[in-house]
Amino acid sequence: MKAIAKQPKKRAAFTIVELLTVMSIFEILIVLLVPALKGVRIYAREVNQKAQFHSIEASLELFNNEFDGYPDSGAFDSTGKDYCGAMKLAEAMMGQDMLGFHSNSVFRADGMDVAGTFLYNSAGDLTARKGPYLPPESAEAVEIQEIWTASQGKFLPGSRVLCDVYTQRLASGKKVGLPILYYKADTTGKARFHNASRASSPIDNGGNIYNHFDNYYLLELGQPNAVAGSGPYPLTNPERFYQNTLSDKVTTVRRPFNSGTYILISAGYDAQYGTADDIMNFDWKYSETIVP
Repeated sequence: MKAIAKQPKKRAAFTIVELLTVMSIFEILIVLLVPALKGVRIYAREVNQKAQFHSIEASLELFNNEFDGYPDSGAFDSTGKDYCGAMKLAEAMMGQDMLGFHSNSVFRADGMDVAGTFLYNSAGDLTARKGPYLPPESAEAVEIQEIWTASQGKFLPGSRVLCDVYTQRLASGKKVGLPILYYKADTTGKARFHNASRASSPIDNGGNIYNHFDNYYLLELGQPNAVAGSGPYPLTNPERFYQNTLSDKVTTVRRPFNSGTYILISAGYDAQYGTADDIMNFDWKYSETIVP
């Protein structure tokens, strides 16, 4: 029998043209997918932020039931020290020492009552404490000096804020979010307006239901990682605040969202208060009316 010679197998290989074609397809897919993945990431963070707001809202209702009213949000405490809405929210939810809100608190920055007695003594009687209304492990309560070193001398050491879910790594190496801004509505019946032209001072809201000064001195610090002299956040502009919180459900007069309760604001993905990606505890439409 005659032996049949085996033919050597040819190695399959891509041509240069085929390789370039595949690489081009990969590049196109990457260009298409990266923005989509970023959009998914932004949406997921927004969902997490709204979930955090729901937790705070439930806790504020517990506080309201306990003390027959929501926490104050004024820019100062009764002694005139800077103690803004974001800080008062943190005290109401957690207490100044994270062991619960003291029932004798008058929201003083130094933690004292009207008689000058220090309330937040961890070794003292804790039966007068209420809460904490949020779990300490997930409350994201951070001392203000850990976010802004420039706040030293402006706000008392130890003053805390509740931070949002949009964490960023600061120059100090700490990774935290930005403070959740809190504004309480004036429900006395005398406040009927929602107009930047009536925003007069931190003490007098000019008849407005909300006072944009409640967190003004915190916003004035600007971005924690920004270059020195970069200026305050856009939301320090009263026109931005009153436009961004203006209800589009009432068209007969200028009325804010949540006119009978409170407003919560997160700076959102871009870490800038007063821009289109801000998250609030209501559905709102961004309206650009003024150049910052």
